[in-house]
Amino acid sequence: MNAYDEYMKGIVKPMREELAQNGFTELTTAEDVEGTMKTLKGTALVVINSVCGCAAGLARPAVREALEEAEHKPDHLLTVFAGQDKEATNMMRDYFPEVPPSSPSIALWKDGALAYFIPREQIENFEMEQIKDHLSEVLAQVCK
Repeated sequence: MNAYDEYMKGIVKPMREELAQNGFTELTTAEDVEGTMKTLKGTALVVINSVCGCAAGLARPAVREALEEAEHKPDHLLTVFAGQDKEATNMMRDYFPEVPPSSPSIALWKDGALAYFIPREQIENFEMEQIKDHLSEVLAQVCK
């Protein structure tokens, strides 16, 4: 591993752990994504994680809080890390080709199809509470 990749691995470690410690399964390879998505049953919340400030200060906290408050939670919590696990992220994005690439972003998957998508444009420049409330409403509709 070159010096840059090693440095970035250390930088993103806490960003990865923030979701992993909250029950998310981290998919780091295209094979992980394909194997998981092909056999997935029920609902899944998929977070396309990112190094950017709107992921750190908005998306990840909003996801955590929305899940804490949710009466009905998704069956699966999944995450890929854009810019770090490129093949995994590209493979995940292949499952919702109608949506332009966006990170961070949040997808709700239900019964083999994309049920809802929150792109970066609906995360960046919003308050964390607004994103949490938006996601909470979506979880209530999709996961009931």
